[in-house]
Amino acid sequence: MTVRRIELAKEDEKAKSASTEAKVEEESKGADKQAKATAQDEKNNQKDSAKDSKQTTLGPAEIEKITAERDELSDKYIRAQAEIVNMRRRNEKEQASLLKYDGQKLAKAILPALDNLERALTVEAEHSEQLLKGVEMVQKDLLKALKENNIAEIEADGQKFDPNLHQAVQTVPADDDHPADTVVKVFQKGYILKDRVLRPAMVVVAQ
Repeated sequence: MTVRRIELAKEDEKAKSASTEAKVEEESKGADKQAKATAQDEKNNQKDSAKDSKQTTLGPAEIEKITAERDELSDKYIRAQAEIVNMRRRNEKEQASLLKYDGQKLAKAILPALDNLERALTVEAEHSEQLLKGVEMVQKDLLKALKENNIAEIEADGQKFDPNLHQAVQTVPADDDHPADTVVKVFQKGYILKDRVLRPAMVVVAQ
């Protein structure tokens, strides 16, 4: 009976040993599989990384092309900004000019009336003292209105001829009193609005 127990214990020990060996072998196989899978993943990752690196690497020609496109866009942007600034300045200048020369049309309309008054003042007539006084008052008022609107008479008589301010309608020989290129006589007065000529003075010039 004792011998039988010993044999059974030995058989049980063998079974346990065989089970342990099988378990160890199975775990070893699993570890090998896991190691192989990990190695394969790393290999695949390396391939993908190399592929991505290959795709993102640009040659000198491509880099030069991209740089040129960037520079062109930058230049267009700068030009567009400059054009916007120039347009704003032009608009501001035009607005300032309109304000500066406001009333020009009215001033031009007044000038012929002023001319007629001046002609009337040069005419001698009998018993015209009161008429003359009235015309002088009108002339005075007109000149005051023009002055308040920054309109002034262009100096001409005895001045050096200036084609920007004077219009020569006749020439006469120069003499001691009237050197060449000087205004001898004014046919019609000229007027200027600030620095803008409304109409030039019509003059006779010595040559």
